[in-house]
Amino acid sequence: MIQENKNILQKNAPIGVFDSGVGGLTVAREIMRQMPNEKIVYFGDTARVPYGSKSKETVTRFSKQIVRFLQTYQVKTIVVACNTASAFALEELEQETDIPVIGVLKPGAKTAAEVTRNGKIGVIATEATIGSKMYSYYIKELNKQVTIYGKACPLFVPLVEEGLWEDPVTDEIAKRYLTELIDIDIDTLILGCTHYPLIRSTLGRIMGEKVTLVNPAYETAMELKALLMEKGLLNGEHPKLGENQYQFYVSDGAEKFKRFANSIIKYGILSAKTINIEQY
Repeated sequence: MIQENKNILQKNAPIGVFDSGVGGLTVAREIMRQMPNEKIVYFGDTARVPYGSKSKETVTRFSKQIVRFLQTYQVKTIVVACNTASAFALEELEQETDIPVIGVLKPGAKTAAEVTRNGKIGVIATEATIGSKMYSYYIKELNKQVTIYGKACPLFVPLVEEGLWEDPVTDEIAKRYLTELIDIDIDTLILGCTHYPLIRSTLGRIMGEKVTLVNPAYETAMELKALLMEKGLLNGEHPKLGENQYQFYVSDGAEKFKRFANSIIKYGILSAKTINIEQY
């Protein structure tokens, strides 16, 4: 059972964000852009990545450990910035903690259901996210008339982590993955893994102008902002000089994480600390 956070929720308390590794930084980046006054405590489970090939039970156990860690910082809300953890663990996390928990699946599904014109929606993601069929479930709840086509794209994550965002190799693999979705004539494509926004320009070029790309990282940040406003928890004041606005923690490889993070977040990550997540 996740220990309940008994502290009174404060506007200036941080937002907890976690992912299996570095992909969730695209979500953290959107939160920074949309809510520049908010503090963030981010955890990347770099020792146990990837989650996409693990069982539901394992991913849920890992997620609960991370939530316990984040609650030591009295976070006011938790963002599960990982599609696999959102698919497998979100329901249990919502039941077992007394602060708001949001995932990245529902916001992306909601937007896709709203913007599709021909009712054909593609989802690209990890094997686990596609296998969970959670995007289909959420979209069908909102719009029963649509057809969802899932496509696992396992090679995108290592390509992104190697920094091959604009590279002929990434182009070639993207064409192979996406050809069948182009042939089906989808008009909406959900980037169902938090790494994928980093190759958005490549995906957009291959899919063509008629296909709307849905970025769940952006949609999640906007849903989080609406939630904080609704609960009166949006921070109206910028952190004071000397306050540590953004804190980053990992379970392994802090230096590598820091290099990658600084390549996508331009707000200056001073440090990333390694912690033993197994003790939570």
